[in-house]
Amino acid sequence: MYYSSVTEFILFGLTQDAGKQKAIFGVFLMLYLATLLGNFLIVVTIKASRTLGSPMYFFLFYLSFADACFSTTTAPRLIVDALSQKKSISYNECMTQVFAAHFFGCMEIFVLILMALDRCVAICKPLRYTTIMSCRVCSVLVILSWVGSCIHSSVQVFLVLGLPFCGPNVIDHYFCDLQPLLKLACMDTYVINLLVVSNSGAICMVSFIILLISYVVILYSLRNYSAEGRRKALSTCTSHFMVVVLFFGPCIFIYTRPATTFPIDKMVAVFYTIGTPLLNPLIYTLRNAEVKHAMKKLWCSQV
Repeated sequence: MYYSSVTEFILFGLTQDAGKQKAIFGVFLMLYLATLLGNFLIVVTIKASRTLGSPMYFFLFYLSFADACFSTTTAPRLIVDALSQKKSISYNECMTQVFAAHFFGCMEIFVLILMALDRCVAICKPLRYTTIMSCRVCSVLVILSWVGSCIHSSVQVFLVLGLPFCGPNVIDHYFCDLQPLLKLACMDTYVINLLVVSNSGAICMVSFIILLISYVVILYSLRNYSAEGRRKALSTCTSHFMVVVLFFGPCIFIYTRPATTFPIDKMVAVFYTIGTPLLNPLIYTLRNAEVKHAMKKLWCSQV
């Protein structure tokens, strides 16, 4: 274990321009509040509605929960730092942010796989669907996702804890992440970067390939369905596929390449840490009649 003399880091943020920082504060505050509101509505609606008791909505509940938490790991600090003179974050807070971001990001990946698995079973094995995707099986799958996410994020933090930081301490990003931290380490990080790519990069790529295979299987199985059945199945799967592309595209760009950083990295990170958690509720509610009906019924009755 190396000795690190750095006790805090300075987050560079998205920009140092005072005028743009005020705009960032206003825009991202609205985006973050909209993200929390959208995901909160889905979580409460699924929990309270009796009509949304299928495994698909069980997994959607956890996707929305992970989205809200994932956005919360980065957005509040970005918003506060936009108006702060000193954008500092302590070493311990930085490590906590690395853990939380990778935990909830990995959780989202695993839940997306479970949702694709659910649709695959529903379309390919409709008669055995309720038996295969029982409540117990779904609960076990979610627990395994939590455990897998914890293992992944713990490995990431362990890799960073082994790095010595002796200055400079300015992170060219708006939150603590692996690539910017590797750039500040006072040692050769080639091997560490390979481990990061083999961990985060492999999870992104393998999960994306699994999801693509599942959608190919689904599309192949739909040939035996009626026109109406194909339309309904494709409508649901299209929503899932849009979420997958929006999330995995930026993640693969960031975590599956050698130890280097690009100016565009921060904007790409904004897209998957703040943009995707905001778009997910919109995609699933606007394209899902059951969710819209249950939401309208629940909240109208409350009003």
